[in-house]
Amino acid sequence: MVQQITARELAINLENGQKVRLVDVRQPWENQLAKLPASTHIPLNDLPNRAREIRRVPEETIVVYCHHGIRSLSAASYLEKLGYENVKSLSGGIDAWSCEVDPDIPRY
Repeated sequence: MVQQITARELAINLENGQKVRLVDVRQPWENQLAKLPASTHIPLNDLPNRAREIRRVPEETIVVYCHHGIRSLSAASYLEKLGYENVKSLSGGIDAWSCEVDPDIPRY
């Protein structure tokens, strides 16, 4: 079962310097509207062909995000099936991040 992380938990992890790899699985137009800094953009439909772009670093948490946290659950589950470890889905997606952490990130 895919683990989830809240926007506030993710913000604390980032503030504390924990190693996190952010993966945005939204469509290109969504990524152009709003994105988290230093995230890798791989649309969900492209993930089967591009998953290898996500490096496997043992001490790093992979956090997958989308708009509201539905697509990211599917993506995180897929990555786990490929053998990726320490994968989490951002609960509530970038919308939760905008509401709870950084209101400068546009909502759509």
